[in-house]
Amino acid sequence: MPVTHDLYQDLSCSKEDIQQRRAQDPHLNALFDKYTSIDDQVLEAEAAAAADDVVRKLKERRLLIKDEISDKLTARS
Repeated sequence: MPVTHDLYQDLSCSKEDIQQRRAQDPHLNALFDKYTSIDDQVLEAEAAAAADDVVRKLKERRLLIKDEISDKLTARS
C-alpha cells in the first residue's frame, strides 16, 4: 500500500520556512521539485505493485535527494 511522506515534518521545518528558502535558492527549489517527482514515482510503483527491485531503487533515489535537501538546509542555518 502506498504511503505518503510529510517531507516538512521529516526535515523538522515549517512549510513557510521551506517556501521562503526555496524562493531564495534556485538549487534548493530544484531539489524539492525532484523530490516531489520521485516521490510520485514511488507511490505509483507501489500502487501498481511493481517489482520490489524497482520500488527499492526509486526509494533509494528519493532518499538521496532528501539527504541532499537536508544537507543544503543545514548548511544555510
